[in-house]
Amino acid sequence: MIQELDICQIRDILPHRYPFLLIDRVINVVPGKQLTAIKNVTVNEPFFDGHFPHRPIFPGVLMLECIAQASALLASLALDARASQKNLYLFAGVDKARFKRPVEPGDQMVIEVSLAAHKKGLWRCSGRIEVDGQLTCSSDVLFTHRAIE
Repeated sequence: MIQELDICQIRDILPHRYPFLLIDRVINVVPGKQLTAIKNVTVNEPFFDGHFPHRPIFPGVLMLECIAQASALLASLALDARASQKNLYLFAGVDKARFKRPVEPGDQMVIEVSLAAHKKGLWRCSGRIEVDGQLTCSSDVLFTHRAIE
């Protein structure tokens, strides 16, 4: 059983790269069932220049992307898939998205995802993000893993 993945291992699995790779570390995996990851939020991230210059807030849409990337890691580990120019993950839907509190530079997001369903190349995962034990975001994401030509 895999317990942790560092950033090098994550980069071997996900095709995302800076500035869009939003998972820094995986701290726990129950294969095919759930995954817990970490995102350390720093003021140096490029979107903070415009969101918002007077009070930097981590964008909600990027919190959803964190849930999606953690979910893609969970699916990739189940498929034994690796980053490549021949496949990618595509969003198919977002349901039940809720934002409870802002995330700011200096926060550490703990992203927990669990597999809800997998059918014919379509994955549904439920995810939540906490900072200091407080819920900041929750959502279900639907995505597919596709080979590209």
